[in-house]
Amino acid sequence: MSHPADRPVPGGGAALQETPGEKFRRVRATTTSLCTTLAPEDTVVQSMPDASPTKWHLAHTSWFFENFLLARQPGYQPFDEQFSFLFNSYYFTVGQMHARPRRGLLSRPTLAEVMAYREHVDAAMASLLADPDDETAFLAELGLNHEQQHQELILTDIKHVFSCNPLRPAMFDQSASASTAAATPLQFVEFAGGIAEAGYNGNGFCFDNETPRHRTLLQPYLLADRPVSNSEFAKFIADGGYSNSALWLSDGWSTVQQDNWQRPLYWSEDLQNEFTLGGMRPLDPAAPVCHLSLYEADAYARWAGARLPTEFEWEHAAAGMPLEGNLMDSGLYHPAAAAGSGLRQMYGDVWEWTASAYSPYPGFAPLAGSLGEYNGKFMCGQAVLRGGSCATPADHIRSTYRNFFYPHQRWQITGLRLAKDA
Repeated sequence: MSHPADRPVPGGGAALQETPGEKFRRVRATTTSLCTTLAPEDTVVQSMPDASPTKWHLAHTSWFFENFLLARQPGYQPFDEQFSFLFNSYYFTVGQMHARPRRGLLSRPTLAEVMAYREHVDAAMASLLADPDDETAFLAELGLNHEQQHQELILTDIKHVFSCNPLRPAMFDQSASASTAAATPLQFVEFAGGIAEAGYNGNGFCFDNETPRHRTLLQPYLLADRPVSNSEFAKFIADGGYSNSALWLSDGWSTVQQDNWQRPLYWSEDLQNEFTLGGMRPLDPAAPVCHLSLYEADAYARWAGARLPTEFEWEHAAAGMPLEGNLMDSGLYHPAAAAGSGLRQMYGDVWEWTASAYSPYPGFAPLAGSLGEYNGKFMCGQAVLRGGSCATPADHIRSTYRNFFYPHQRWQITGLRLAKDA
């Protein structure tokens, strides 16, 4: 690892009110609380290679702390030597791992054993964080941010699992949580452009892919004041958007044909209902459309006479805005229409696809050692999303945060905001 002085250190925001041990207990407790409505049988299912069983998430986040912090301590005894193979994700410099598409075959260890593993790790970490040095505090903060990413994945992965079940079970009771806001006409906000700073420059934690801060040139641009809504996307469908090859990127059109896409993931065939973590619900016309691939977002933008913003346009527009919105802490777990006017819903509701490829910033250097595999090696073939979603923890997001997925993926809570040249 590099010296902690070479990297952003923990702190800032709500973290200033917590000791490392207090934050560790809070984040770990949040993870388990998300799973309280699940039966043990639910936690084992893997519905597709991209999604992991809940039980695996619970174990892998514990493996992260055990491998990168506890294993460095003299005399530490691993909970189970076999877990290093079973719950490694993609850290090949650490060792081999169980194949990702086969995680659903891990009926053993049981959920009870995985929870015992979490308790073992939590107890050891509590002792370690009683008086951590700077390096330990940084690694713990990295592990907690990693766990918060998996909190969102727990929600999106089990949503896909439940959507494949003919019973369409609900994870949460959301019978009274539907949005009542009326749709507002989409407006565009103008930005002058110029030379802008991009990338993290605060004193709190950030991921390495948000650094270094650098200058970028922005042409004058317009950015929609809110994300595209369900009713607006339904008009794209009604106008034959999924059958008009002229609107699609080549790879996108191939995917539409191969997978027979005709609507967003989780929408009913009659376009009247959608599957949510609260079960099947009527489609809210005013809420942001979600579960779109980059291909669908780009095709809609082209149909609407607009384009997707670059990640730097998005960051420039969001700079200085309050870090608030319909995030995981709201307990809604689904996008909702927002009232008011002006630029809004920049944080929460849906991750917003950008036109930017996920690539390194000028001068980027990944973390040293095995943790360098965390972000840097994925900088090929993926696109950047910004802003967080209704499943993102509120203290996890910031204006410089760079999420990334492959263009065809749409099981995450992803939508879009339109942009135009000024």
